[in-house]
Amino acid sequence: MLLYTLDLGLTPYDDAWALQKRAAAARISGALDEDLLILVQHPPVVTLGRSTKPAHLLATPQYLEAQGIQLRDVERGGDVTVHEPGQLVAYPIIVLKRHRKDLHWYLRQVEGAVMHGLAMLGLETSRVAGLTGVWREDADGRRKLASIGVHARDWVTWHGVALNVENDLRTFDHTVPCGIDGVTMSTVARECANAELPVPAFVDVQRALIAGMAAVFALTPTPLAPSHPPAW
Repeated sequence: MLLYTLDLGLTPYDDAWALQKRAAAARISGALDEDLLILVQHPPVVTLGRSTKPAHLLATPQYLEAQGIQLRDVERGGDVTVHEPGQLVAYPIIVLKRHRKDLHWYLRQVEGAVMHGLAMLGLETSRVAGLTGVWREDADGRRKLASIGVHARDWVTWHGVALNVENDLRTFDHTVPCGIDGVTMSTVARECANAELPVPAFVDVQRALIAGMAAVFALTPTPLAPSHPPAW
């Protein structure tokens, strides 16, 4: 079984969101014949999932707009999430009927894919019981590297994971990230530097995440050309 990969580079959130929904519909209908991983960076945007509490957005929509930050209500699970350039966003369009019809299992698999990929780069990460995401913990405390929020229909997934790679994290100042009070966000670049590990290039992190996703779902990654994606 294959895992198609589609690298969109820096793409507006709305464009990638629309593509996800088209791809998911095509996967449900069978027009898309294999699972797909969309890889993207977004201009600054704050997304509000189904569990978002109003107090977790620390700025007004008007203020965000004045700062050039979009605000979107989306259908994924979870709380408030941030995207900004330098963050790697991955949207898996996966048929869980071919794997396991269990969204909790799926979330753990996505966490595992990120952890697997970062371990390939020498950076050890972990889960935190009761909190979805991927974390780095040491004597200096606990920092969050990846946020995960998903949606599924007919056991086909969309939305996914946002991994902080080399972003400046400033957009997070306007939120309570993932609705977790007191959470400290970090990046792969920062954590590797602090651990005296080589700081990987963005493309290397992307390759590692693809490898992690392929490994946990037992799929063979197969790139699609961004200039010639299927007409979903």
